[in-house]
Amino acid sequence: MDALSPTELEAEARDHLDPAAYDFFAGGAGEEVTLRQNTAAFARLGLVPRVLRGGGMRELGVTVLGAPMSMPVLLAPTAFHRLACEDGEAATARAAATAGVVMIVSMASTVAIERIAEAAREAVAGPAPQLWFQLYIQPDRGFTASVVRRAQAAGCRALVVTVDSPVFGHRERDLRNGFLDLPAGVQCENLREPSPAGGWGPARDIEFDPGLSWADLDWLRSVTELPIVLKGVLHPADARLAVGCGADALIVSNHGGRQLDTVAPTIDLLPAVADAVGGALPVLLDGGVRRGVDVVKACALGASAVGVGRSVLWGLATGGEAGVRRVLETLRRELDSALALCGCDSPGELTPDLVRKAEQPWWS
Repeated sequence: MDALSPTELEAEARDHLDPAAYDFFAGGAGEEVTLRQNTAAFARLGLVPRVLRGGGMRELGVTVLGAPMSMPVLLAPTAFHRLACEDGEAATARAAATAGVVMIVSMASTVAIERIAEAAREAVAGPAPQLWFQLYIQPDRGFTASVVRRAQAAGCRALVVTVDSPVFGHRERDLRNGFLDLPAGVQCENLREPSPAGGWGPARDIEFDPGLSWADLDWLRSVTELPIVLKGVLHPADARLAVGCGADALIVSNHGGRQLDTVAPTIDLLPAVADAVGGALPVLLDGGVRRGVDVVKACALGASAVGVGRSVLWGLATGGEAGVRRVLETLRRELDSALALCGCDSPGELTPDLVRKAEQPWWS
């Protein structure tokens, strides 16, 4: 992997991927306005560094929901890693464990959660690696409960419930490519049901539930004691409702631009959500994070940590486990440098005054 920038890495990954798989990973909903704006919004934010602060060595580590992370970066849930690398999510899990960051395992992963957890444990000595599990609450609540129990038994430490998908987004690249089924031998392993004869039967399809409501969080609480993270909260009113409903954390996410097109960029919506929460629970963000300076901006505006998705897939496609490790190592170096140049020794020292929107007047 010779790429030095995220743009170069994506171009290199495109050469390694089947065109339909590349479009599935890279694409968004509709005209892909939100997809483009997620990244462009970070570029519109300018940093205003402080100087002569007498800083020493930086400490990048943070703790979220009791999970110690070596930096405020986690792996956002992304599906179908075996389309990028034969070892799939197992390779990704080893890289995340080695880097000391949380991996949110997709419900639609192409490696079973048990094998993912095993791979993560193999990669490091000491405490069990931090895995969270992303969940779509299915109309069949009994099957949903069985998936939750499976994830919990495998060692996952939190449930990340995607709440922005009552229906499936209109993804024109996938429609154009006829991307409807996974290749032979590849399936969503966490959606397989136990076979009466032992082992596992075929995988179910993920179903979206337009009737999902806040009341379903009470049901989920009845089947698990794991912390519940709500992924896809964008409106401050929903953030306040989430606090009242006992959510343990929120992720400000527009699904990487893959669900509803023209939704505002997540970095633009983050401050209002963080204000609405008022420190009652951790607020995370994903969408458009590509470089260390993006992590700095998000943390300064109220995020406890950020999720990265597509960059991980590009690293996986170009170098497997080693490729993902390089992506995370690059982010770490960039974050460390950006913190130093902003006059900060840790993510906790980042404050909103270090970030300026282009349209804001300069203060006198």
